[in-house]
Amino acid sequence: MALKNLEDLLGEDVSGRYVLVRSDLNVPLDGETITDDGRVRAALPTLKRLAEAGAKVVVTAHLGRPKGEPDPKFSLAPVAAKLTELLGVDVPLAGDLVGESAKATVAGLTDGQVALLENVRFDARETSKVEAERQELAAELAALVPGGAFVSDGFGVVHRKQASVYEIARALPAYAGGLVLAEVDVLKKLTEDLARPYVVVLGGAKVSDKLGVIANLLTKVDRLLIGGGMAYTFLKAQGHEVGNSLLQEDQLEQVRGFLAEAEKRGVELILPVDVLAATGFAADAEFDVVDATAIPADRMGLDIGPKSRELFAGKLADAATVFWNGPMGVFEFESFAGGTRAVAEALVESDAFTVVGGGDSAAAVRQLGLPEDGFSHISTGGGASLEYLEGKELPGVAVLGEND
Repeated sequence: MALKNLEDLLGEDVSGRYVLVRSDLNVPLDGETITDDGRVRAALPTLKRLAEAGAKVVVTAHLGRPKGEPDPKFSLAPVAAKLTELLGVDVPLAGDLVGESAKATVAGLTDGQVALLENVRFDARETSKVEAERQELAAELAALVPGGAFVSDGFGVVHRKQASVYEIARALPAYAGGLVLAEVDVLKKLTEDLARPYVVVLGGAKVSDKLGVIANLLTKVDRLLIGGGMAYTFLKAQGHEVGNSLLQEDQLEQVRGFLAEAEKRGVELILPVDVLAATGFAADAEFDVVDATAIPADRMGLDIGPKSRELFAGKLADAATVFWNGPMGVFEFESFAGGTRAVAEALVESDAFTVVGGGDSAAAVRQLGLPEDGFSHISTGGGASLEYLEGKELPGVAVLGEND
């Protein structure tokens, strides 16, 4: 399905025309300080091209999970300041989403100017389960930009049926932004005409977050490497003691099924062989390196150990395609960042087509100071990437193909 895209829109001459852009600006904050501006920087190319073409650009986005009403701690004010800094021009922030401030801000735009609407999730209709309520909000957003067009450029939200993602694409002429197009193209490379060996590295805390994607990947991958907190549920499913490590008891039967399926299909399913077993969950916790099959009952695994890092790097060395989603340990704590660093460095050194699947993995790459251009692609949407690899349709992408 060919999607109408940014190039098609720019070919129509957008000078003086309103363009509503849904970006993903959901950045991590420490108070009012953005600790990782990767998503803001990823949004810039589309905004710059529209502004340079003379469009009046109105950006909508969310931040955090407010409860459907204004909440100062989730204001997009820090994002507006970051956009102003990175674009080098003032980016005004409307004080609301579709109210008087938004109307005045949008009406005051000049050709080539960019404005940001306040957090779209301050309006409960954005995420409502009731389609008519989402449609109502989409209609009000569309009314802000008379004669305008919509550009979907927030890949991190295209797996959601939300007013500013899905319904708005039916309320206005809709186009895929450059970021969304690039993400979809990359994901197609992970699902169609794969270069093999295809190796997937999964980490993060919970197996339950990745049930569907593991089930689907077992039909496609050559090797599946499991690290992070979810590894302990796999180790427990094999009958090993995991001490106080993160464990999902209710997923043990499901995981045993994955282990059996991998063996049946000839998929190498690789688990850590050693871990850093700590006395508690703290940056300064004491720890020992122990075999993954012999974690003391009073310890918790917070990272994969040196033998596991070497094992994982070896299993990545001959890969032709790699997808990585989820850290190998508590990378936020320096003592337990080594496993995540080892996997990331193995990908940087690899000749494979390497994709970092957004979320914590992308944050880890930046926090550890690794070169972003050392990877073929760093996704901006962890959840959307996983759902695509799970075989699910992404509503926010599918809807863009409806007006071809």
